[in-house]
Amino acid sequence: MADAIKLHPSWLDPLRPEFESPYMAALRSFLVGEKEAGKRIFPKGSEWFRALDLTPLEQVRVVILGQDPYHGVGQAHGLCFSVKPGVAAPPSLVNIYKELESDLGIPRARHGFLEHWAKQGVLLLNSVLTVQMSQAASHQGRGWEKFTDAVIRLVNARTEPVVFLLWGSYAQKKAAFVDSIDKGGRHLVLKAPHPSPLSAHNGFFGCKHFSKANAFLKERGQKPIDWALPELG
Repeated sequence: MADAIKLHPSWLDPLRPEFESPYMAALRSFLVGEKEAGKRIFPKGSEWFRALDLTPLEQVRVVILGQDPYHGVGQAHGLCFSVKPGVAAPPSLVNIYKELESDLGIPRARHGFLEHWAKQGVLLLNSVLTVQMSQAASHQGRGWEKFTDAVIRLVNARTEPVVFLLWGSYAQKKAAFVDSIDKGGRHLVLKAPHPSPLSAHNGFFGCKHFSKANAFLKERGQKPIDWALPELG
C-alpha cells in the first residue's frame, strides 16, 4: 500500500511499517469493498493523507485533532475542520473563527479553507480519515485510529516542542500519552471543550488557545502561526 501513496517522505518512511501491517491491509480491503458496493466515500482517495502531505513531519509546530471527516457532499478534503473553497463553514469552524476573533482580533474568514494553516506547520489531523456519505462515524473502528495514533507518536517523539490543541474529550483521550510540560515533557498541551455549538459555551469560547500557542512558539525561538486566512481568489 505504501508504494501507491503520494505522501511526503518525512512521513512515508517512518510510517512504512504501518502501511505494510495486517490492520492496514484489512482497512484497504474494507474501503475497496465499500467502493465496489457503490458507496460514496469522502474525501476522495487522493486526499486521504492530505494533512500529512501539506505538513511535513519536521515542520509540525501545532497539532489540531479532529475526529471524522465531514460526511456532506463537497466538504471534506483531508484536513480536520476545513472545507473546500465555496463550501459554507460548518458550525464548529464558525465557532473557531469566533474564538480567533475574540483572542487575536482576527476578523472571521469568509470561507472555511484552512490550507494556509497547514502549510505553516499546523497538522490538521482527523483520527479517522474516511467516511461514507451521509453516515457519520461510519468508518470508525476499522483501523484508521491505530494509524493516526502512530502519526501522533511520531510528532510526540520530535525534539522540537510542539503545541497540541485538544478540543473535546475524544481528542484529549487520543493524545493522552503526549509528553506534555505538565508531565515534565517538552510539548504544550492545551485542552478545551469541543467548538461544536453543543459545547463551545462550556469553555471553548475564551480559551485563548491561538495566542497561547503563538506565545509558546515565540518563547522557544520558533515563528508564530499566522492564523489570519487570506481571501480566496
